[in-house]
Amino acid sequence: MIEGVLVVDKPGGMTSHDVVATVKRRLGAKKVGHLGTLDPLATGVLPLVINRATKFATVFQGGVKEYIASMKLGEATDTYDAQGKVVASHSIDNITKEDIERVLMGFLGTIDQVPPMFSAVKRGGVPLYKLARAGVVVEREPKQVEIFELEILNIEMPQVEFRVAASRGTYVRSICHDAGEQLGVGAHLVTLKRTRSGSFTIKDAVELNLKRQDLISAVMPLDELLESVKHEAKQVVL
Repeated sequence: MIEGVLVVDKPGGMTSHDVVATVKRRLGAKKVGHLGTLDPLATGVLPLVINRATKFATVFQGGVKEYIASMKLGEATDTYDAQGKVVASHSIDNITKEDIERVLMGFLGTIDQVPPMFSAVKRGGVPLYKLARAGVVVEREPKQVEIFELEILNIEMPQVEFRVAASRGTYVRSICHDAGEQLGVGAHLVTLKRTRSGSFTIKDAVELNLKRQDLISAVMPLDELLESVKHEAKQVVL
């Protein structure tokens, strides 16, 4: 029986659930789960736990998440990304590169982040996105997250490309939205690629459309992964 972790390079336009269902069907696996949702717009590292590995999901779930993101200044959307409806537009003529650097670098460290209405966070047992689709907006409790690294890669107005390494549960969409708010012009996420999820990186990721045998060959064996985790734990203790 196949059991282990398969790191998929998720294509844009698919939900994480779609990827799970596809892999489950193609491998003929009884159980498949993912180690952290990626929005449909996002691409990149999506680690999947297969069969017995699903019991150890929490073991592999932690660690730093790293992304390459691009945001567009001057437009805010209801979903905080390019798939939403534009709810505000502003001129960015007075915004300088120094302004952008100051605001983005201000997110470094531990911050309180309010999740988007269009998210899987639940309120009274109901996912926020379901309320949002019904036109209901509710107060959301801020969640403490940590931004370990943030590097601006390119600025070509109105687009800003940056790399961010953050704790689990961080919404890069919210970073873009909040940056737009602080700049006073609005902003939203345009593209997002996850390049790292804990110990799994983009180098480990395979295309979803590989032949079945190639997908099977790409599965990292569960026993080897657990042995690696034990070794890392011993190193920390020592």
